[in-house]
Amino acid sequence: MKRIHLLMLALLSAALFSISWPARGFPAFLFAAFIPLFIIEDYFTRPPRRRSTFQVFLYSYLAFVIWNLLTTWWVSNSTLFGGVFAIVCNSLFMSITFITYHWSRKKIFGPGRGHVILAFFWITFEFLHQDWDLTWSWLNLGSGFDSKPQWVQWYEYTGIFGGAVWVILANVFIYNLILNLKVKRQRAAWITYSAILIMLPLCLSLVRFYTYKESGKAIEAVAVQPNIDPYKEQYNLEPSEIMARIFTLAEKQITPNTALLVCPESAIQEDIWENNLENCPSFRELQDFLMKHPQLKIIIGASTFYKFKPGDSLPSSARFAKSLNFWYDAYNTALFTDTSRNYFTYHKSKLVVGVEKMPFPKYLKWLDKYALDMGGTIGTLGISPDRLAFPILKDSAKVGTSICYESVYGEFVSGFVRNGAQLLCIITNDGWWKDTPGHRQHLKFAALRAIETRRSIVRSANTGISCFVNPKGEILQATKYWEAAVIKGNVSLNTEMTFYVKYGDYIARFAMYASAMLFLLSIGLSIKNRNKEELT
Repeated sequence: MKRIHLLMLALLSAALFSISWPARGFPAFLFAAFIPLFIIEDYFTRPPRRRSTFQVFLYSYLAFVIWNLLTTWWVSNSTLFGGVFAIVCNSLFMSITFITYHWSRKKIFGPGRGHVILAFFWITFEFLHQDWDLTWSWLNLGSGFDSKPQWVQWYEYTGIFGGAVWVILANVFIYNLILNLKVKRQRAAWITYSAILIMLPLCLSLVRFYTYKESGKAIEAVAVQPNIDPYKEQYNLEPSEIMARIFTLAEKQITPNTALLVCPESAIQEDIWENNLENCPSFRELQDFLMKHPQLKIIIGASTFYKFKPGDSLPSSARFAKSLNFWYDAYNTALFTDTSRNYFTYHKSKLVVGVEKMPFPKYLKWLDKYALDMGGTIGTLGISPDRLAFPILKDSAKVGTSICYESVYGEFVSGFVRNGAQLLCIITNDGWWKDTPGHRQHLKFAALRAIETRRSIVRSANTGISCFVNPKGEILQATKYWEAAVIKGNVSLNTEMTFYVKYGDYIARFAMYASAMLFLLSIGLSIKNRNKEELT
């Protein structure tokens, strides 16, 4: 095989991954996207190839960096450095995962066998990548089906890692079919295996999709999209003007039956101190608005601060105000209030690296002052230790609110449900990416979170797409990008706890343990073979 052939295979893999991806792609191509890389990897597994790991790394990195570039280039619209960093590093992590699988497969199985172990290593990578300081889980394989929710209704049992298993096993089966095309009996067997693997989950999902019935009480909700330009208006307009825009839009749809008003992330931009929230002008404006609609509950995004008392334990995100001589924390907050003047706050906990959080704060905290201002506060933000669900009805019904990027993480969002949420909200501000695939891709994640939890979702975007999502993952009443809008709909309150909500990412945890065992076995066999070579 010539170098040009290997290069074309890497480019083919990149193309298949890219044309699979939401919101414009067709996810069925994922079932073949790894096959060109399997061919490359098999070629370098067969003796007497030398430097096989390095060669596999080069070609796989080329494929992954093109995939990342073609699907997430829009990140550079908000920050060029952040976009380049995300693409370069995420591709690197994918390639390291692939060469780890290559090395382990070569040691344990040898040429032509054992491709299935990629599932263990890849899922382990995706799982660990969700929960560290450089997390960027936009391209998890199972998320590739978020534009086709009718295909993956079984995510209520498996979450997106079930989709990753589906994708990788399909690639392995179809690759084995290609390898055995000339052997009639083997060819027929692999055709059968591949067809069953792809069609059985798909058919079961379609049956579930068309037979699923929503249950539980329904409430009327309103979502506002004020369309405030994050670059030109959000931090320049007076907070009272922003609030007036929101209230004017909301009044168009609120009725005496409306129970919940949802407003976007970072809607309130002023110095809001949670120690003394009642004195905040915007909070008083919320209370005045509620006096006109006493049945209403409001969820709204805000940038807030908390002043620590002397003797308080300080988190790593705490900052010191030299001029005022006290420590404080800054938050990206979802604020909940009603006519009782009581309020609850949830602080965004999955923070965007380089914007809301400096990675590895123990060593890089000094870089906080260089963080990019893309959410109202600069530097590492404080977080909530738990997924707080807000009380929306007197009968203990609750709503969980994830903020922007948090909606990417399935097990994270399910934490609101485990804490009693019967309804979910997503508040976001997607205008940073302008009119690119970014805001459309972000919207689609909501469909998977609805299926995993079987919860209705109210989505309020400042400059993106606002909508309702039913428990089957269908997106309803989607607004247009860059237009002020307000929508009203009935959303169900569900008390059902899905298998996935109860047990979370159990598939990924099993894969992680299996990967550790495979890696240790590879090391053991490598040492054994080396000793054998020395003796001979």
